[in-house]
Amino acid sequence: MKKIVLNSFVLGFLLVGCSSNKNSAKATSPEKYLTEIKAENLSKHLYIVASDEMEGRDTGTPGQKKAGEYLINQYKAMGISFPKGATTFYQPIPSEFFKKQFSPKLGDSENIWAFVEGSEKPDEILVISAHYDHVGMKNGEVYNGADDDGSGTVALLEIAAAFQKAKKEGNGPKRSILFLHVTGEEHGLHGSRFYAENPLFPIANTIANINIDMIGRRGYEKEDNDNYVYVIGSDRLSTDLHRISEEANTKYIGMELDYKYNDLNDPNRFYYRSDHYNFAKKGIPAIFYFNGVHDDYHKATDTPDKIDYPLLAKRTKLAFAVAWELANADERPKVDKDGK
Repeated sequence: MKKIVLNSFVLGFLLVGCSSNKNSAKATSPEKYLTEIKAENLSKHLYIVASDEMEGRDTGTPGQKKAGEYLINQYKAMGISFPKGATTFYQPIPSEFFKKQFSPKLGDSENIWAFVEGSEKPDEILVISAHYDHVGMKNGEVYNGADDDGSGTVALLEIAAAFQKAKKEGNGPKRSILFLHVTGEEHGLHGSRFYAENPLFPIANTIANINIDMIGRRGYEKEDNDNYVYVIGSDRLSTDLHRISEEANTKYIGMELDYKYNDLNDPNRFYYRSDHYNFAKKGIPAIFYFNGVHDDYHKATDTPDKIDYPLLAKRTKLAFAVAWELANADERPKVDKDGK
């Protein structure tokens, strides 16, 4: 082998370059922080958020407001504040906004938001959403809504905790992340519609939406599968978003991504039935993670003891990995499709 002699200047340059590349690689990998998302933490939060004390979290009710207070206290404990430009963790929504023909009158309610500011492109925003409302009480029974959507609600808490730890260690996201707990979903996607029509940050600066609605259970036809998630909407507006979701899963998680409900002819029309849709209507690339429907859907039996917490953790890690890739990518996902 031929011996190569380097002078001190060249050697120093190479060493600095290698060190820089190593640090850069570390800063763009989510692997270290995936371990921060734990099934036991998700369980702890969900047994509170979906407890009888929250009375089913119907829009504008004392139970929902109590659940909201719990979420805010968790963000405060993490050291995560409300977004810049806001004065509280609440985005108030007046009762009148929820008015819908043949629907019950709802009280004033609130979206809840928390914010991790980006280090390099702080004005570009990734929104991660989940609705924290459910359907309340019926005939004296509490409809706890553990899966729908307590599971997505607590997933946001764990994702935020992982990003906050990364930021404290100097590996925070390049773009800003808005954690958005929306209200009024069960009555017509009202909270996400209110945010989309009254955004805190310009819609043009919103790079994507990751929406998490029901990820704690196994749906029909999947009862024996502990390694899947349905993916809806990822390719409707952006080839990049679809690619990033698939690549992040392959590299870090290894779940079965099922696109059954993404079919344009799917009779369930789930693409139009959760909060990502109000972002997609504004031209924002949006992806919806979902476990499918099960026997306890919208019943009083949707309780925290029926959640598959290891599977919930795995799906939460997928959402975190995709968020990490989106927040740290060189370019935001391009809108190159028409949404159909």
